[in-house]
Amino acid sequence: MSDSFDIVVVGGGPVGAAAAVALAQQGFEVALLERGSAPPAYDASDYDLRVYALAPHSARLLDGLGVWRDLLARRASPYSGMRVWERGPEHALNFDGADSGRAELGWIVEHSLVVDALWARLDGVARYERAAIESAQFGESGTTLRLADGRELRARLVVAADGADSQLRGLAGIDTVGWAYAQRAIVCHVRTQQPHRAIAWQRFLASGPLAFLPLADGRCSIVWSAEEALARELLALDDAAFMARLTQAAEHALGEVLQTTPRVSFPLRLLHAQDYARPGLVLVGDAAHAIHPLAGQGVNLGFADVQQLLAALLEAREAGRNWSGLRNLQRYARARKAANLEMLTLTDGLYRAFRLRLPGLKAALGLGMEAVGKLGPLKSWLARQAAV
Repeated sequence: MSDSFDIVVVGGGPVGAAAAVALAQQGFEVALLERGSAPPAYDASDYDLRVYALAPHSARLLDGLGVWRDLLARRASPYSGMRVWERGPEHALNFDGADSGRAELGWIVEHSLVVDALWARLDGVARYERAAIESAQFGESGTTLRLADGRELRARLVVAADGADSQLRGLAGIDTVGWAYAQRAIVCHVRTQQPHRAIAWQRFLASGPLAFLPLADGRCSIVWSAEEALARELLALDDAAFMARLTQAAEHALGEVLQTTPRVSFPLRLLHAQDYARPGLVLVGDAAHAIHPLAGQGVNLGFADVQQLLAALLEAREAGRNWSGLRNLQRYARARKAANLEMLTLTDGLYRAFRLRLPGLKAALGLGMEAVGKLGPLKSWLARQAAV
């Protein structure tokens, strides 16, 4: 049995679901293939530990897809400022919405809420759930995916949004460059003595960055990136000891940490695909790039991929060109590889700079933050980059 489509999107996470919705809304015949089950309905009684710091360009994409108002109405936490420091929060580099000409620098939104809102917009998209790919044949004339249950899906183009361990990327023989960071990100939600004031707080420690992201219920989402040995130590602490260590690491920027949820952790790595496009295949999101979370840009880069891909396909279709051809896909690939590589290089450079233990280097970086904070035009430019 074979089903044919214009485009098959593989991966039903935020980036894949956004791609499927966007393409279907523009008149393409789209299927979404998800190897797991459909996501469970969003549960507002609990707060998802996995959150995203959505940038304004991501909000614009989601608004165009008709989901942004739903996210704002349910539970999105805008933040209007950022405080970044290395030694002493009183010396922090302060970014405010006014520096970028915006009321908000971004919004903290739960993963499960984003996915729920996007899946609710999959009208007109054929859905294949619990669908395992057995093999794939890629070609300029189209791609055939053979599923484990014997079904075949044919499409002029397959969009791989199947994560950093992308099966489709492997089947296409696309190599990657990258490395593990020998760090784990520890994630939990905490309540602090002082209110977060709709500000995102981040301290650069020698062992890795620590971020406090403001949540809508007044708590903060913690992302503490720590070297493996320290991460194991922190995960083994009881709640009281962990909160004391967290308060100390944050230099009491928000006073004492008073409550915490259970902690989870995940390993960190950098990954970049050497090619974003092959005949009949294009990569988006983590299938193309994985990044250190210190800048909070992972899902934003994926949404920017979707925007660029959609623009490339629509421009070619409207001009009467072969929208699914490799030549057109390479226009998308060139644009996004350059932008993504710039962000990967920046975050990797910051990670390495703060881990180096050369005499005077960390002090110089700390002084550099103070200096930037005193230079109005430069600070405004940096804030605009953070809130694109």
